[in-house]
Amino acid sequence: MDIIHKTTSPQEYAQPSGPKTQSRQPSMLTWEIIRKGLAYILKGKMMLPDSHLPPAAHDVPVNFAGVGVATSSNPEVDDYVIARLDELGLRQVRLDFTYSDIGHDAARFLERLLERGFSVMLHLVQPFDAAINMESAAAQQTWHHFLQQVLAQYGNRVEMIEIGSTINRKRWAGYTPQGFLKTWEIAYREIKQHGIKLAGPNISDFEPLYNIGLLEILQERDQLPDVHTNNLFSERSTEPERFDHRILKYRQATALKFNLVKKARLLHKITADHGVQEVMSPSAFWTLPRILRLLPDGEQKQADYLARYMILCAASGALSQAFWGPLICYREGLIDDGSESYPELERITHYASVTGDIRQFRPRPSFYTMQAFIRLIPGRHYLGALRSSHGLEIHAFKDQNTMVHAVWTTNGKGAVLADHYQLNELQQAQYTSREGKELSARPGLASESPLYITWPSGRNITLKTEKGLFANLSIQRHGEEKHHHAYQDHEWRGILVASNDEEAALLSNALHPSRLPKPSKDAILRKARNAIWMIDDPRDPGRKLVVKQPVKMHVHKKLFDQFKLSKAKRSWNGTNELLRRGVDAAAPVAYFEMHGDRSLLQNYYICEFVPTDFSIRDIFAAFNNGETAYLGVTAEQIYPQLTRYLLNMHAKGVFFRDLSGGNILVTKLENGQLGFSLIDTNRAHFFNHGTPLPKRLSDLTRVCVKLPWHSRNQLVGMYLKELNQPFGWRQRLPFHLYDFKVGMKKRIGRKAIKRLFKKK
Repeated sequence: MDIIHKTTSPQEYAQPSGPKTQSRQPSMLTWEIIRKGLAYILKGKMMLPDSHLPPAAHDVPVNFAGVGVATSSNPEVDDYVIARLDELGLRQVRLDFTYSDIGHDAARFLERLLERGFSVMLHLVQPFDAAINMESAAAQQTWHHFLQQVLAQYGNRVEMIEIGSTINRKRWAGYTPQGFLKTWEIAYREIKQHGIKLAGPNISDFEPLYNIGLLEILQERDQLPDVHTNNLFSERSTEPERFDHRILKYRQATALKFNLVKKARLLHKITADHGVQEVMSPSAFWTLPRILRLLPDGEQKQADYLARYMILCAASGALSQAFWGPLICYREGLIDDGSESYPELERITHYASVTGDIRQFRPRPSFYTMQAFIRLIPGRHYLGALRSSHGLEIHAFKDQNTMVHAVWTTNGKGAVLADHYQLNELQQAQYTSREGKELSARPGLASESPLYITWPSGRNITLKTEKGLFANLSIQRHGEEKHHHAYQDHEWRGILVASNDEEAALLSNALHPSRLPKPSKDAILRKARNAIWMIDDPRDPGRKLVVKQPVKMHVHKKLFDQFKLSKAKRSWNGTNELLRRGVDAAAPVAYFEMHGDRSLLQNYYICEFVPTDFSIRDIFAAFNNGETAYLGVTAEQIYPQLTRYLLNMHAKGVFFRDLSGGNILVTKLENGQLGFSLIDTNRAHFFNHGTPLPKRLSDLTRVCVKLPWHSRNQLVGMYLKELNQPFGWRQRLPFHLYDFKVGMKKRIGRKAIKRLFKKK
C-alpha cells in the first residue's frame, strides 16, 4: 500500500498510550509465523550442543550494559537522571519516544542526553490506538510524518533507532500482523535513507516462533534490522540460572535445560541464521511484587538477580548489549520513585515518564549492584565457567591487570570457599561485595549474593576437584548483619553464625561438641528419639540456646538415613530456608557433625531459645476436651490468625511435612494478637512456587488431628475459602485417611506393642 500524504501532525493524532480492549484483534502469532518457526525447529536448527553452558574465551563489549531512562515535567529530573548515570559510570541509555513527545519533556531530556555525549538507543513507540490502526492510510501517514520529524531532528546523533515494542503482547502493543509489517516497512525505508542503525522488532521474553517467523518474513522482504532486539526476561523462572519450568513444566525443565544462557545462545543462532549478526536485550527486570510472592527481602533479591543476570548475559557471549528496564520506577527501578504507583500500561512496552517527587527518589541496592557490575565486568575477556552446577556458579573474567571470579550460589544455598579454592589463594585475594564494597574480612562462604574475588592477572587459579565437605548447605543471606563461618578440625565440621571473627571463635570454642554442657534435669526439654536441652548463650549468659542431638534411631531408619544429610544439618537447612522465606522459626546459631559418623547420632543443632506461651497441640487438645478457651485464647481468636499464618507459609512454597500441633509454638502479643513460630524443621520441603493443594492438605491433616470435626470445618473451611476451594469430600479424604493411620498406630504401632508387653 502506498503512503498517502496529508498534513495531520503526530500531536493531533496522539492518544493516551494505555491498552484498550479489542475483542477481535488478531494475534501476532499468525499461521505464517507458526509455519516458518516450526519448519526451522523441525530441521534441527534449534539444536545447539551444551547450549545451557556459556562458551569460554570471548570478549565482553565495553559498552555491554545499559539502562532505560525517562524524565518528567520537572527539568530537575533531567539533571538527577544524568547525575545518577554518571554515578553508575554508564553511557548507554534507551529512551522511549512517542508522538506526543515532540517538543515536550522527553524531547527536552533527549537533547540533554545528546549534549552530554550519551549513546542513545531511541525507541520509537506508537500509541495503542495508532498501532492498532496501522492498516489504515491515515495512521500510516501520521507514522511516516512522525518518523520524518524525529529523523530530521535527532537521526544523525543517536546510536540507533528501535522499532517495535513488545509486539508479541497484543494487549500492550496493539499491533495487528499486517499493521506491524506496514509500520516496519515505513520505518525501514526512512531510517535506511538516513543511514541510521535500525534495531527491532522488540519481541518480549523467550518465544522463538516469533523471532524465527518475523526474521524470515523480514529477510524475504529485504528489510532485516541491523540489531535484533528481544527483551530477554528470566523473571518468571524466578532465578537467572534456573531451567525454565514454563517450557513443558517442571519435570521436563532439567531435561530441556532452557536457562538464560541457552535462551541467549539460541536467539543469537536464530538471528545469525537469518542474516543479522547482532542481538541484544534492550529491557529486562525483576518486579518487586513478583519477588515478594515468595521472599520478604524484595530489594535485596532484586539486586542479587540483577548481578547474576548481567554476569550470565555477559558470559553467554551471545548478546552485544543487555539493558535493565527503567532506571527510576516504584516497582522495578534501580531507583525508587517513592510514588507507590504504576501506570496502566506496562513499562516494558512504554517507559513514558518518571512519576513521584524528586525529593523522595532513593537508589536501591540494585543501583549500586549495577554500578559494581559496570566497573568490574564489561571490557574483560571471559575465560569460562569454572563451576556451573549443583547450585554454585563461578565465572572467570580477565583483563591486562586483574582476574575476577564472580561467585554465587542459587537461592538459599551456601558454599564454603575453602571447599573449592586453595587456602593460600583465598588468603591472597581481594574481595568485593555485590554492591562494589571492598571487604576487609575474608568471607568464608559464597551465597546467593554474588561475590567478586580478584587476583593479579598473571596468577593461575585452579579449583579443587575433590569432594567438598559442606555440600548441600542452606543459609539465610539476607538476615541480620551476621556472617556464616565454617568450622573444621580433625574430628568435627560445622557452620556458625556470628557478627565477626571474634564472636565466631567464642562460639566455636563454647559450643564445640567436646565442650557442650550435658543435659541436666533442669535443662532438658525433651528426651525421646532426640535429646533437646537448654544451655547458656556464651555471648550473653542471661540468654539461652537450645541444643538438639539425636540419641536413638531405629534400625530401618539408620539404614535409610545413611543416604541423607545428618539430622543437625537438615534442621539447620530447614530453619534457614523458612527464615529466608519470611516464616518465623528460632534463629539458628550453629550445627556440628562428626566426620565419617556411621551411627548418625554424633551431630548437634543449636538455635536460639524463643520463649512462648503454648503450642497448637495444647490449645487444640483443650478444645477437643470441650473447653472454649485456653490461657484466655478462644477459637474465634486463634483460627483466623493461624489461618493467615499457614496461608502465608504455603504461599511461600513451604511444605512442612511434620506440621503437628506440637511443632507450632504460640506467643500471646498485645491487643489479642498471636505470634507463631515453627520448631522441628528437618523434614520441611520447599517449592519455588506456592505449595500445591494436596501438600497443603497434608500439612493441615497433622495440624487438625487433635480437633473434633466441627472445629476442623471451621478452621479448614476458613483456610480453603481463601483459596476459593470447598471443603468437600475430596478435600476431606486426606483427613479421614490420616485419622485412620493415627488410629492404627495407636493400636498396632511400636508404642502400642510396648504398652502390651508392660501389661504382661
